[in-house]
Amino acid sequence: MGFTETSDRTTNIGLLVMRIGLGAMMMTHGIPKLLGGPTKWGKLGKAMGAVGIDFAPEFWGLCAALAESLGAFFVILGLWTRYSAASVVITMMVAIAMHYDKGDSLGSMSHAIEVGVSFLAIAIIGAGRFSIDARRQ
Repeated sequence: MGFTETSDRTTNIGLLVMRIGLGAMMMTHGIPKLLGGPTKWGKLGKAMGAVGIDFAPEFWGLCAALAESLGAFFVILGLWTRYSAASVVITMMVAIAMHYDKGDSLGSMSHAIEVGVSFLAIAIIGAGRFSIDARRQ
């Protein structure tokens, strides 16, 4: 096998490494938000104003905290991977919109963009062979 060829096994190992690494790092952002309770959720949920949604900020903040913690955990496991990764993508889209709405620089938005693009790739590709999703098929 040359440098231009990739085996199915190495592709699936790469997906596993990506899921574990990105999922674990996202959980470090999500768990404190989840544990912050309704006060923290309300502050987070106000970001939805950047996309024109100004009601129920606690609900939307809880959704974001769940996407970043439980959704990321499911991505690590490879369980409902496409849906779980998509929930993080949507959360990052709102974060990007919030930064844009505030007039922040591209550098301020870069983390949300990078995370969003990475989880979008996982949502498109799926979990790969080393996942619960693969075992359920």
